[in-house]
Amino acid sequence: MNKSGYTDFKKNIYNLIGIDLDYYKEKQMKRRITSLRNRNGFSSFKQYFIGLQNDMALLNEFINYLTINVSEFYRNPTQWQTLETDILPDLIDNSRTPLRVWSSACSTGEEPYSLVMLLTRFYKLRDIKVIASDIDREAIKKAKLGIYNEKSLTNLPAEFIRNYFNKKGEAFQIADIIKERVEFRNIDLLKDPFPKNMDLITCRNVMIYFTEHAKQMLYNKFYNSLSQRGVFFVGSTEQIISPERYNFKSTNTFFYSRIV
Repeated sequence: MNKSGYTDFKKNIYNLIGIDLDYYKEKQMKRRITSLRNRNGFSSFKQYFIGLQNDMALLNEFINYLTINVSEFYRNPTQWQTLETDILPDLIDNSRTPLRVWSSACSTGEEPYSLVMLLTRFYKLRDIKVIASDIDREAIKKAKLGIYNEKSLTNLPAEFIRNYFNKKGEAFQIADIIKERVEFRNIDLLKDPFPKNMDLITCRNVMIYFTEHAKQMLYNKFYNSLSQRGVFFVGSTEQIISPERYNFKSTNTFFYSRIV
């Protein structure tokens, strides 16, 4: 594989769409992009970039593939149980107002909608607000539409499916009363400012794709985004090694709070 060709490609992509591929693990990302390039019939990174410049559908496919939009409701359900029984009650006990919650890599919306539904066990629906963000605008469009296949609902409590979804043929559409409680934003975690004073931030199954340098930068940004008692919720393969290096302490497996 032509090393310089990929290096030039990374620079060109940054200039075109502002995504810095240097923050992603190179071997893993290069393999993914090469597979997509070849599948679209391009034999070099130079030709593939020309194609991306001239074909919006091709570019949207690239961005969607790059951002790895794999999601489901209540992904890793035991962690959601911990969130419900241990994390949220403690946060709520220490808060005078409804919690400020941010799903920081929301993909196609399963996670922020899961958060809203879970929070209905603690608050009236009208008092709930979840910020949801992703780098991929196409994923956000799908999230706002809120239509999902049956498989993505496998881990979701039956009462939520019964109360908050409408069957549409073989698919399920989430109810507007849930959609209205989510504010979607387009945020690039690596370069954009973060919401402030958040009581709960989820960033799950994303950090594994970043370099150590990028992770360190993101941990610092997430720390500064949390409220004083805020909690940071990560994915199943993303436990923070020596969290005190980033002024975090482990409050439960996959959950971290600020050291203040």
